Amino acid sequence: MFRIQYVYSSLIFVTMLGKAMKFFPHLCRLPHVYLAILGIFFRVVVVHNTIIMKGIILAGGTGSRLFPLTKATSKQLLPIYNKPMIYYPIETLIAAGITEILIIVAPDYAGDFLRLLGSGRQFGAKFTYEIQDEPKGLAEAFIIGETFIGADDVCMVLGDNYFDEDFSAYVQTFTGGGRIFCKEVPDPERYGIATFNEQGEVTRIEEKPKNPDSSFAIAGIYMFDNSCIDKAKQVKPSARGEIEITEIHQQYMDEGSLDIAFIEGAWLDTGTFETWFEATAYVREKELSSKKLRS
Repeated sequence: MFRIQYVYSSLIFVTMLGKAMKFFPHLCRLPHVYLAILGIFFRVVVVHNTIIMKGIILAGGTGSRLFPLTKATSKQLLPIYNKPMIYYPIETLIAAGITEILIIVAPDYAGDFLRLLGSGRQFGAKFTYEIQDEPKGLAEAFIIGETFIGADDVCMVLGDNYFDEDFSAYVQTFTGGGRIFCKEVPDPERYGIATFNEQGEVTRIEEKPKNPDSSFAIAGIYMFDNSCIDKAKQVKPSARGEIEITEIHQQYMDEGSLDIAFIEGAWLDTGTFETWFEATAYVREKELSSKKLRS
């Protein structure tokens, strides 16, 4: 995908091409010269200035809500039916067309993730790893991943979130700013909550409110342009001592560049015993139904 600022590069190139044709008219009529010029244009303007969307999976934290299981291993390495939990956000990103993925892990289990996932080749992807020394909030992932993100867009998925949804169209239509995904839930006080008007515009965002005004929770998948890095650096730690991702949402909303999409399929935050069991039951039923259809 391209940004409007890259039109400027194209205009400069076209201007230079026009001057070349003026001073060397006979040379520029040769077919192989045209091909060479087009090749240079493609490399300099198109390839160099193309922005891709990279992926981040945040798999740090202590998993305290799943103690004592998480005293022995990372929450994201626990199984959901027949796969480790971390496989599901990986599959979500790859199905959306994102194959450059940064996995952020806690220091105690970094070796376990590396042994399980390796370079990403078995998934048809390329994995990079970073350590989150201690959990300081979801938005810290963009600071940790600054070098990885570079000038590109980024889609972050929380490592304990399960989605039965195809996000590829959202990746393909992303043109900058921020995009959040919401779903109506029975217990909105557990999540960041979005309130929106009749036009679907976000009007308010709250992090785990005691008395929520909306039942639409912000799911653990987010798409941002690379300004999320600077935005994260500007966020002051909350009363919980965390760099809250809702503050990133608020900054995009203040700029008028935050849009919202709604998840139609299943979304499960598997961070508690009940939701972990619910996700296992859901995946089991889906797998068994798929086997019946194939047999």
